[in-house]
Amino acid sequence: MKVRDLIRSKGFEVIAIDGDTLITDAVSKMIDRNIGALLIVEEGKTAGMFTERDVLKCWAAKGTFEGVAVKDVMTKNLFIAELDDDVSYAMSIMIQNKVRHLPVLDKGRVVSVLSIRDLVTAQVSNLQAEVHYLKDYITDKYPG
Repeated sequence: MKVRDLIRSKGFEVIAIDGDTLITDAVSKMIDRNIGALLIVEEGKTAGMFTERDVLKCWAAKGTFEGVAVKDVMTKNLFIAELDDDVSYAMSIMIQNKVRHLPVLDKGRVVSVLSIRDLVTAQVSNLQAEVHYLKDYITDKYPG
């Protein structure tokens, strides 16, 4: 399965904010949308990502969110996936680099963000289908 297939079922949507957005506003947006990361865009270009982990790191370092902009605590070095990458490759990137969100690029432009939840959901779906076919095969219900 390709990342493109997974994104097609999930949807091509990027939820982004400006780097000057205060952490409290960013967290509210994450809660409203039930997501764990926001893309940070400055001057029309991807500048980083603000994640739940960044929230925790900020709290641990500063003990407050008051007056702190996401650009001050965001993750700047992003790992990415492309639409034609295999889902297993995207999963490997996430596991090896201990990240839970990957921006997905198409021709250099971010078109979506994959979460570890998206990958797990796809894997579970594939495994359920495989189990179904294997059960049919071993009980001689396989149509072949």
